[in-house]
Amino acid sequence: MITARDDRRRTFDSVPAGGTAGTGAGEAAGEAAGAAATTWWGRAWVSALERLARDSARPPARGHGPAEAGRVDAVTVTPGRIVAYVRGSRPRPYRTELALTPFPDAEWDDLLETLAGDPAALAPLLERELPRSLADLLLPVPGELLARCSCPDADRPPCEHAAALGHRAARLLDQDPFVLLLLRGRGERELLDALTRRSAAHAAREQPERTPDLPTVAAGAALARPVLPLPVPRPVPGAAGLPPGYPADPGAPDPLALDQLATDAAARALALLGTGADPLAGLTLWQDAVRLASAHATAGLTGTARTLYRDLARATGRTPTDLARAAAAWRQGGPAALAALEEPWDPPAGPFDRARPALLAAGEGAFRPDRNRLTFATLQLRLGRDSLWYAYESRPGDDDWWPRGRPSPDPVVALRGPVPGTGI
Repeated sequence: MITARDDRRRTFDSVPAGGTAGTGAGEAAGEAAGAAATTWWGRAWVSALERLARDSARPPARGHGPAEAGRVDAVTVTPGRIVAYVRGSRPRPYRTELALTPFPDAEWDDLLETLAGDPAALAPLLERELPRSLADLLLPVPGELLARCSCPDADRPPCEHAAALGHRAARLLDQDPFVLLLLRGRGERELLDALTRRSAAHAAREQPERTPDLPTVAAGAALARPVLPLPVPRPVPGAAGLPPGYPADPGAPDPLALDQLATDAAARALALLGTGADPLAGLTLWQDAVRLASAHATAGLTGTARTLYRDLARATGRTPTDLARAAAAWRQGGPAALAALEEPWDPPAGPFDRARPALLAAGEGAFRPDRNRLTFATLQLRLGRDSLWYAYESRPGDDDWWPRGRPSPDPVVALRGPVPGTGI
């Protein structure tokens, strides 16, 4: 499970001079170490760095050279901090840090509510572009960005090493503006999880659109028509094709909904042609709606997807929040995970009884049992009927449990997530 603590720390590999970063302890930077910022928000970050200079004889632009020369080692980003070791004239590198004040929880609540209420502002962010409406809030204002360095020249910031780190950070922001959001206090995964919850609440409050009055044919009348001989079947295609484009007709159903349903029907038809069996035939209406809603981790966040999301909830007699929570469970482990979300049960003696001492021995705390569930503070584990443990998380003081991570037969692994490099 990706916890808030894990999500709030990202490490980017060092980049050799003129080279590109590889994947290591953190994430690939993917660009030349010191190339100039290419996006408008990357250049805005450099401008904030320039405002940091108090001595015109020490312009931050001189940090571009060390950054380009690959002298900035791996960069670690946490709320309020960008830290790296920067090599200078001495054999031992200097510990260099840029500090930016994180937002308090109340300010984050306002920001998340604004984003959830304006899907058009959120859409560019999901495409790794910083919306200008967010830039004024996220980018440093004069006097807010601070530099620290262990070099002898650090008493007059920014020193050459801090300037080099600033230029390196600008390139990271070019590639992923979520780095700036992390600096302000929230990791990408927890940010998207929070937006999913709030978007579901917004969708529930929105007025449903009028259902178009489309012509229909009764099933009995359709079956009563003459049955024509079937044509000779064509060879089974190698892959499902793309659905056709739909005209912009105000009276027609939502094109996004038709596109998703047509794509899903094509994939299902291909499976039937190839195997003769429908893998979804046993699903209930609710399970199938949850499956459709879980097709993408950001389903229900953008404006067009939110309409489909709300319609699926209305068609099944559930709320958008119910659907968002169930879709998160489906992504966690399909029908078995959905059952773990919705069906408490009394497990027999055995693995359930051994889980509590195992969690205590692993230093995870004293979990309280309740039927098939173990709860400690904001963490919860649920034992499914498939003998797998499913992890959940809630906000402090709130009995609002949401699925997280992947299931495992080991409760400690389900709670912490798989061991890096092992897949278990």
